[in-house]
Amino acid sequence: MRYLLGLLMVLLLWNCNNAPKNNPKTTTASIDLTNKGIGPVTHLEFDSIVDINMAERGDKIFGAKCTSCHMEESKLIGPAMKGIYERRSPEWVMNIMLNPIEMLKKDPDATALLKEYNNVLMLNQNLTMEEARAIAEYLRTL
Repeated sequence: MRYLLGLLMVLLLWNCNNAPKNNPKTTTASIDLTNKGIGPVTHLEFDSIVDINMAERGDKIFGAKCTSCHMEESKLIGPAMKGIYERRSPEWVMNIMLNPIEMLKKDPDATALLKEYNNVLMLNQNLTMEEARAIAEYLRTL
C-alpha cells in the first residue's frame, strides 16, 4: 500500500513539473463559449451581481477539492481557473465538475484539454449540484 501511495505521489509531482507553464489564457484547446458540455446542466445564467455568500462557500469547496490540480492564476496539473468564463460557458464548467469522466471521453473541448495536460484525468469529486454551483460562483470572483 505504501508503495502504491509513493508511486502515485511521484506521478503527481512529475505531472506538476511537466504541466504547461505558459499563460493561463493560452491553450491549444479551442475557445467555444457555445459548448455546454455533457451533463445535467443545460442552462445557467449568472445574476449581474456575484452572490458573495455562495462564492465564499465555493471558495472553501474549491480549496478542499480542487487545489491539488487547479490554481487560480497559473497552470498546475489542470488549467488555471482565472478567466475560465472567457474560455468556457458556465454550463460547460458545471458539467465538467459534475460529469468529468463522460466529458473527458466525449466532449471535444474536454478531450483537447486532456491531451494538453498529459492525459491526466480529472477525478470525479462527487460534487452535489449545489457544491458545483457554489464553485462556479466563486470562479466568477477570480
